[in-house]
Amino acid sequence: MPSQLDQLKAYTAVACDTGDFRELAAFAPRDATTNPSLIVRAIDQPAYAPLLAQTVAAHRGQPLDAVVDRVLVRFGCEILGIVPGRVSTEVDARLSFDTAATIARAQRIMALYASEGVASERVLIKVAATWEGIQAAKALEHHGIRCNLTLVFSFCQAVACGEAGVQLVSPFVGRIYDWHKKAAGNAWNEAANAGADDPGVRSVAQIWRYFKKFGIETEVMGASFRNVGQILALAGCDLLTISPELLAALQASDAPVERALDPAQARGCDAKAVSHNEPSFRHALNEDAMASEKLGEGIRAFGADSARLDAMVQAL
Repeated sequence: MPSQLDQLKAYTAVACDTGDFRELAAFAPRDATTNPSLIVRAIDQPAYAPLLAQTVAAHRGQPLDAVVDRVLVRFGCEILGIVPGRVSTEVDARLSFDTAATIARAQRIMALYASEGVASERVLIKVAATWEGIQAAKALEHHGIRCNLTLVFSFCQAVACGEAGVQLVSPFVGRIYDWHKKAAGNAWNEAANAGADDPGVRSVAQIWRYFKKFGIETEVMGASFRNVGQILALAGCDLLTISPELLAALQASDAPVERALDPAQARGCDAKAVSHNEPSFRHALNEDAMASEKLGEGIRAFGADSARLDAMVQAL
């Protein structure tokens, strides 16, 4: 019998969520995603110390943020030597509320990839799905730079991304699950909130069905998984980005995998069309306590790891 991973690939494009590119070949994902936390975790390993040191030495004397971008692109190029598809490289999360600075940083990252001979279609620029980030992505897409809008926790974020014509959105399944489990406390019923009833799974499924019903071309990539059950409950989603640990679990099992998300059913669902301008977006996001909290928390965490990466570069 084929593994669950191979069965999943029949329905969904699989990406690996890692900065440790040495792990990629074993799972043969199509794409790979990175973020500052994953890059820092990889650089903490002795095997990657020479890569960091070489990159910093080659560009010593340049501004700190420029050298950091060189490091991110170096990791991205290594990843693209292994995966056949795309790599997502993240703009510094500390720029999440600055549209112009996000655009400038994204353009520089893409120029660095181009200088390494990487075709633009093989790179997605990751940007936090704030209002400012979404407007930056809209402008970048207009100039041919494809974007992955990350830290998506609410339907309004996804709708705004779709309206902006971004390439891809990454709703965070596990972090949504975490919030609801913590909020419920002792009243949490794991069995009643598993599979298709998992709050994170429900969020991704709602976004995916809405996009399919209204012909929105933005890809949906479920991210931030806590267990295999969440992954299998989204079989059929456009893409799923999965940690090496959960990819290994899928590879080790040959239990049957069935399509959970069906395009024909999505096109027939009763979703109503929604549109957002800046005031309505900000109000809808504010009304969603989970999304507001997790978006802020995610930006702070990625920003802190960006600062850690800065410190690693400065120490060399």
